[in-house]
Amino acid sequence: MRTRGVQIFAITDHDTLAAFDRLEPLPGHRVVTGIEINAAYAGGEVHILGYGLQTGPSPLSAVIEANREARRVRVGQIVTQLREAGHDISFADVEAEAAPNATLGRPHVGKALIRKGIVSDIESAFRGFLRGGTAGYVPSTHITPHQAVDAILAAGGIPVLAHPGRLRDESIIGELAQRGLRGLEVFYPTHDANLRHHFRGIAQQYGLVMTGGSDFHDIRYNTHGVGMEVAEEDIRPFLDLLPR
Repeated sequence: MRTRGVQIFAITDHDTLAAFDRLEPLPGHRVVTGIEINAAYAGGEVHILGYGLQTGPSPLSAVIEANREARRVRVGQIVTQLREAGHDISFADVEAEAAPNATLGRPHVGKALIRKGIVSDIESAFRGFLRGGTAGYVPSTHITPHQAVDAILAAGGIPVLAHPGRLRDESIIGELAQRGLRGLEVFYPTHDANLRHHFRGIAQQYGLVMTGGSDFHDIRYNTHGVGMEVAEEDIRPFLDLLPR
């Protein structure tokens, strides 16, 4: 983070706040508690970020646990289907790619496929084995994004729609804004200037604050590194919503 000049950061692991139990922030860095909740909508996935949350038991706890179990069951079915298709991969192989007590997901399956020499990179894993129409595809059974927004609000957090450029249907933004969504992740590695301009306009339309995130998972697969450059005037409205 020093190399990239990151000053404000949040760890938004999928369906867990566990990272903050052992985090020792560097002097001069502002840490924002966060989480990324997977949700299912219209046959696809929508990810809802929650910021400014307190760690420990909260109205979000049951949602987190339900999603973690659903993801574990889904990964087990993915592994079963891949094995039935003739690929040498086990549930233990997938678990080995995750930190202890981490929430399992398709990226861990992808990393296991890479380690087994079945694919060369994450994109190939998703394209050839984990997306719709492939041997390892299993539909998600997560909560709805509306429920995720409700749970984050109930826990005193700030719900933000993650990487809107990956949405199948942008009408969900208006629906969630009426539900209590507070922000939109306008600044994201795959959002070019046109997309940033587009989502900036949508944020203004619905009165949403703008956020940014690098979606950094692992230096081996995210070579751009940690951090996004966001102008002070663009990120300030979001920071002003956070607990002092």
